[in-house]
Amino acid sequence: MKKVLIIGATSAIAQEVSKCFAKDSAWLFLVGRNQGKLTVIADDLLVRGAGKVESLSLDLDTLGLHSELVPAVTKALGGLDVALIAYGTLPNQRDCEQHVETALKEFTTNCISAVSLLTHLANYFEKQRSGCIAVITSVAGDRGRQSNYIYGAAKGAIGIFLQGMRNRLSKAGVKVLTIKPGFVDTPMTAGIPKNFLFADPSVVGKRIFNAIMSGKDIAYVPWFWRWIMLVIKVIPESIFKKLQL
Repeated sequence: MKKVLIIGATSAIAQEVSKCFAKDSAWLFLVGRNQGKLTVIADDLLVRGAGKVESLSLDLDTLGLHSELVPAVTKALGGLDVALIAYGTLPNQRDCEQHVETALKEFTTNCISAVSLLTHLANYFEKQRSGCIAVITSVAGDRGRQSNYIYGAAKGAIGIFLQGMRNRLSKAGVKVLTIKPGFVDTPMTAGIPKNFLFADPSVVGKRIFNAIMSGKDIAYVPWFWRWIMLVIKVIPESIFKKLQL
């Protein structure tokens, strides 16, 4: 029976991952901003087979509260085996270019707050000498593009941070999983015209669950984004900067 922390539990992808854990009778601790949504999700997960579901409403940009989270979770669940960070925002790139405050706020949400949480989680799991930390980043972090480089820079920074953590925590038997989704049909991408590259959240959620359970280091979801991004990354900068991407 796994004891699982889901941070950003009201997101569409996180809900699908939670359903997979519920099917395995896991004990879950859900964190998000909207307590009403958390309660509805918790009730659904109990019906789906979760052994126990606790929840906490928290503004994750309030970094000073992060130190209280792991103790609260371990007290409620009696321990912790898996932590999934699954939140983020998709900023308006143009607004970020024109307003420094907006750019810094988005970077705080998508990067700095995650670094804070990961530091607390890493220290807990390293001391425990077991467990798994999984983080949803994005393929946007693989190369900076003019259309979303604020978001991509934040996710790219998290990717590098996770590489170092993985190297550090592997000695303690702790798994660190970097999850790189491509386009997913969720409320976060509601304003983007859909095409064949968009994946269903339920498919993505199952892929993430399987990656966590199998102990992977990096998971592109769906799988073909690994090869799409490989092509994008090898384009010479002299050519890439002329592209409208």
